[in-house]
Amino acid sequence: MVKNIVILGGNSHPQLVENVCNILGIPPCNRILGKFEVGESRCEIKDSVRGKDVYIIQTGAGSVNDNFVDLCIMISACKTGSARRVTAVMPLFPYSRQPDLPYNKVGAPLTKGPAFSVSGIKKEDYTFESVPATPSPNRPTSAGLSNTADLSKALSKTTLSNGARTNGAVGPTAPTNGHGHGHSESTSSQAPPFTTHDYANHTLINGFQAKPGYKQWVAQAGILVADLLTCAGADHVITMDLHDPQYQGFFDVPVDNLYGKPLLQRYIQQHIPDFKEAVIVSPDAGGAKRATAIADSLGMDFALIHKERRPTKITDRQNATMMLVGNVAGRVCILVDDLADTANTITRAAKLLKKEGATYCYALLTHGVLSGDAIPRINASALDKMVVTNSVPQSEHRAVCPKLDVLDISPVFAEAIRRVHHGESISVLFQYD
Repeated sequence: MVKNIVILGGNSHPQLVENVCNILGIPPCNRILGKFEVGESRCEIKDSVRGKDVYIIQTGAGSVNDNFVDLCIMISACKTGSARRVTAVMPLFPYSRQPDLPYNKVGAPLTKGPAFSVSGIKKEDYTFESVPATPSPNRPTSAGLSNTADLSKALSKTTLSNGARTNGAVGPTAPTNGHGHGHSESTSSQAPPFTTHDYANHTLINGFQAKPGYKQWVAQAGILVADLLTCAGADHVITMDLHDPQYQGFFDVPVDNLYGKPLLQRYIQQHIPDFKEAVIVSPDAGGAKRATAIADSLGMDFALIHKERRPTKITDRQNATMMLVGNVAGRVCILVDDLADTANTITRAAKLLKKEGATYCYALLTHGVLSGDAIPRINASALDKMVVTNSVPQSEHRAVCPKLDVLDISPVFAEAIRRVHHGESISVLFQYD
């Protein structure tokens, strides 16, 4: 029995809250959490939290935005009720993988082909930070100019006297010729008016259309979510398998990132016959470190699938070309990843492995979000077995997907809560070898 502690559950995963409370031997906190008719969240804490250690369990699944607002309101309510410390327990952290949107990382989006020159400027003169390039001496102001005039030099020679144009003026109006007329013989071939921003005059832009898949301005919500939690009053965050561990740096409060690796590793040892002969496979380069950690711990072989997104049209979805690095012919393959949302990557990887001669294909994932048409895609895929944890509710998924197995993470979070409450080290939860 753990004393002076309160477990407060949100609406996102009631079963996980019940499991954790049963392991710790305490009842969940009595609260009212619902919505008004207008759609606003309503939270009322029925039990006293004064001077107590409060742990609010709310995962990032289902109605993510509603659940996150509920979490912030519950944190604020506990702080208002004079709770000693409030910890947000979020098995799946929301808004932690949006930076994965594909974009051109090597430079500004330029069209294919040889180096072009709209104003005598080559591709390498443009950088990712400035599109088009920042005006400077010896460089035209805009890529939309049809001549190679150096505006900075020309404008430096321009003076105004009583509103009249003097020699050296540049622009759409040409200087007078020797006969005093205001038009030269080349007036008909003169360039149209231009602006200093290409986006204001699209007819002058030649070759500067953004590549499909390129996102020049993408809102990164990670810091915002971290700030909202801390401003609401969270003193500590406990989560599992962040998509990017560097996400912890967004917070000004401690963040404990638990690992799902021990559960997945134990499943391999206990449920896969002759697992030493199997191959651990990472479905993309980003998860290679995670997969190799398991392969090294169990003394197994490792293979990698290299995926490169190649856009086709600006309105099309991304097409991915995949290439296997390693030998899987005649062997059992175990795909390891941290999260499956639409399950497109994992099912394509399984198809490639079966094509390369794999006899059986497992997929071991920490977070099985499985949104949209993920379940029908898995049922029709080359995957033979998919194993996920219950970091998000899986009861509905299991009812319609016979390939799905679920591992319980409630003992891990219950032990983490107990150790944090008593001021003990939780590093033992990371020592799984």
